This record gives sequence, structure tokens and C-alpha cells, in this order.
Amino acid sequence: MTNILVTGSNGQLGSELRKFFQVSSEYTWFFTDVDQLDITDRSAVNNYFKENSINVCVNCAAYTAVDKAEDEPEKAKLLNAFAVGLLADACYSSDALLIHISTDYVFNGRHYKPYDEDDQPDPVSAYGKSKAEGEKVLFQHKARSVIIRTSWLYSSVGNNFVKTMLRLGRERSEIKVVSDQIGTPTWAADLAEAIVFFIHNHHKQQSVKIYHYSNEGVISWYDFAIAIMHIEGLQCKVIPIESKDYPVKTERPFYSVLNKSRIKMDTGITIPYWLESLKSCLRELKESTK
Repeated sequence: MTNILVTGSNGQLGSELRKFFQVSSEYTWFFTDVDQLDITDRSAVNNYFKENSINVCVNCAAYTAVDKAEDEPEKAKLLNAFAVGLLADACYSSDALLIHISTDYVFNGRHYKPYDEDDQPDPVSAYGKSKAEGEKVLFQHKARSVIIRTSWLYSSVGNNFVKTMLRLGRERSEIKVVSDQIGTPTWAADLAEAIVFFIHNHHKQQSVKIYHYSNEGVISWYDFAIAIMHIEGLQCKVIPIESKDYPVKTERPFYSVLNKSRIKMDTGITIPYWLESLKSCLRELKESTK
């Protein structure tokens, strides 16, 4: 039996992996969040791995408050980098595979073509710097690791852009959404399926390798908002604006499209188009409210 630890399991991605557990008897799953396992505590991490004979660790835990990280860079670094090193050490000692989730924010967003896995990280925010440091830590350790960078994650649980647009679309007659930030949404359920592939094949990974995963297609946040309103039949008018007219503390990547050729070539998986995945998520949200 393969024992799988999922950290940060109450979040969007962890919740999707929980759903997989409900229909799979092939593995033994250990779902933890900060209340069950403090991944910044070396002794706690090492003991948990030993006591439960962990074979695969999927690290969904992260400090993701992008703007707040500007005021708390050390807290972001503690969870997004230091804790990653502790998990890597525990995985190395147990000969376990570490699947670590990273982000498009490790890039500066000033590219002109989809980012490859080998493009040099150049984060411009405290959050992005902490996630880039976490990737660097994995290359400094000896644990077998898969780093999966993703972008614009959303799901039917937690707080995300899709659920915010649904709420505002019902409350307001019009909203303003930036149209000059370009990327690709990722439905957490699709990313979870990709992660399951690596779990199935965890013995084959013998080094540290980076992959990119998002849904197919390229859009702006404005396009995304328009699609949500259209599918749900909401009459809220979406007005496109430039980023400079929507001031936030942290600079967002203007272009963060990820090249997914490597993961498609190495795994053979088919990545759904963003619009089809959005429709699936919205159907799921409707079902959950019945």
C-alpha cells in the first residue's frame, strides 16, 4: 500500500485530492493542515513521516496572501521556502517523492511568449520571491521531487476569482476588471488529476524536475469575468480597465502564460480547455447549492 501525505489539505487543491480519495482504495491518504501537522516544525515533520511510512508527499500548503506578503515577507518565506526544505529532508530520509506546487509568480510577467520550465525565475513580489526560493531549496536538497507551477487556480471551494465574480455579478449592475493581465485559469480538479499521474508513477522520478500545468488557452482576467457572467446568465456589465487604474500593493505578472509541452510529452495527459473546465466547475457549484 502506498501512503500519501497531503499538506494544506483544506485548500482548493487539497480538497480536490480529498475527492479522489473518496473513489480510490488503491492508496492510504493522510490529509493534514496546520492543526494536524506544522510543516515548519522539523521534529513534527520527521516524526509524522516515520510514524506513517509516507511514500509520497503532495505539498499544497503555502502562504498565498499576495498583498499581505509584502508586509510579512518572513512569514511567506517560512512556509513557502523553509518548510519546503523540511519536507524535502523528510522525503529524502524516507525515499519518498515530494510533489510541490509552485506558481507563475516566480516570473516577472514581462515575457512575450509562454514561459518554459527552464526560463530563469525573476519574481517581482515578496510572494513570488518566497515561492522561487522554495523551488531553489528543492534543487539544493537530494529528495526526489516534482515541482508543478500553476496559475490562476480556482475551484468550487475556498476563495477565488470565479466565486468572487459570481457574488459581485449577483450584487452589482457593473464591475471593473483588468484586461491587460494575460494568462490561463486552472481548475483545481484538473490539476489534481495531473498530480495523481505522478503519484501513480512515483517510483520513476529519480531527481528534481519542473513541470508547468494550467488549462489550455490564453485570456485576460476581463475575458474570464465575461465568460463567468455569460455562462451564468448574469446581467452584470463587465468594464475593462488597465492595471494602473486598479491599484494594489503588489505588482501582478502582466503575462504569465505557461508552456505545458513538457508535462504533455512526459505524461501523455490531455489538458482541458479553460472554458470547458470553467463550465464544469460552475455546474459543480450549482449542484452543491441544491
